[in-house]
Amino acid sequence: MTTTLAFDVYGTLIDTHGVVDRLRALVGGRAEEFSRRWREKQLEYSFRRGLMRAYQDFSVCTRQALDHTCLAAGAALADGDRRALLEAYRALPAFPDAAPALLDLRAAGFRPFAFSNGSAEAVRTLLGAAGLADLFLDVVSVDEIRSFKPDPEVYRHFLRRSGAEGESAWLVSANPFDVIGALSAGLRAAWVQRSPSAVFDPWDLSPTLTVGGLGELRGRLPGGAIGAGA
Repeated sequence: MTTTLAFDVYGTLIDTHGVVDRLRALVGGRAEEFSRRWREKQLEYSFRRGLMRAYQDFSVCTRQALDHTCLAAGAALADGDRRALLEAYRALPAFPDAAPALLDLRAAGFRPFAFSNGSAEAVRTLLGAAGLADLFLDVVSVDEIRSFKPDPEVYRHFLRRSGAEGESAWLVSANPFDVIGALSAGLRAAWVQRSPSAVFDPWDLSPTLTVGGLGELRGRLPGGAIGAGA
């Protein structure tokens, strides 16, 4: 059975800290901490909206998280600078291993999909800017059911949209909460541990597979199509 791969986008294929250089011009030596807090608040706001059933597009979470981070950091950024940061978030860079790994997996007969908290339009724009848009069979967005990962219904929605079954569907994500969410919904999941210092949440669920980078996936995932390219 051919394996279907649901690739998380933000933080897995796309480097969410790709705005750090732009931030250095605005907040100096606080840029890395600012970027980290912005990303953490973005996710927190999506979690809260999912639990509250108060859905708004992921871009709203991103914008409000930026506003919070500016307040917390005492960074009085001009409106134009904030708009420029949000626009930069629509064109973040891919991790260097993303395109080679996706090409390799397609050649081996795997079925890759982009699967994201972002809207389909935002994800297609992002993947296009990063040179990855043509490497997926489709984009599956949580916006289609107005919830966020790790709501179990989001993963069930992916299975329906991709036509995959739980045992043949894998999530690939660098975000532990996403891996745990997929496992809880019956998918298998590969955790991309990009840094040796990254820690997986100590719950009663462990990744089906842990890799240090996307390039390790082809040699360790089951189920490429028989007779696919070398």
